[in-house]
Amino acid sequence: MSRDMNRDMNERLKALADAGVSIWLDDLSRERITSGGLARMIEEQYVSGMTSNPTIFAKALSDADVYAEQVAELARRGVSTEEAVRIITTDDVRDGCDAFKPVYGATDGVDGRVSIEVDPRLAMDTDKTIAEANELWRSVGGE
Repeated sequence: MSRDMNRDMNERLKALADAGVSIWLDDLSRERITSGGLARMIEEQYVSGMTSNPTIFAKALSDADVYAEQVAELARRGVSTEEAVRIITTDDVRDGCDAFKPVYGATDGVDGRVSIEVDPRLAMDTDKTIAEANELWRSVGGE
């Protein structure tokens, strides 16, 4: 993207943010976090939150080598696939939350959030859905 186009886009995003629009990114990945790309988007493009879901994580895992060491370590420990996915996703959500802490603080918690999806297989069981949501919240360990 040319510098002028990037500047114009950032100005439009700033205008939206100034008007009270929360700009969320639908693309959580460790690569985006560790490369500094997320921090730049927060600073320059006024991104104020981020979503995640199983499809987003599947794409992130298939596209990046940044997970290889952790996946190998989890395999050495004999962690089940389901538990490995939980560990990897909650680690990324936690790191994403860390990147958004200044936004969270500046907006008194209105923005600066990262979503994580409860297992959709629990959708018909309210108690299990609530228990899973609480467990994810504890695993991520943030506000």
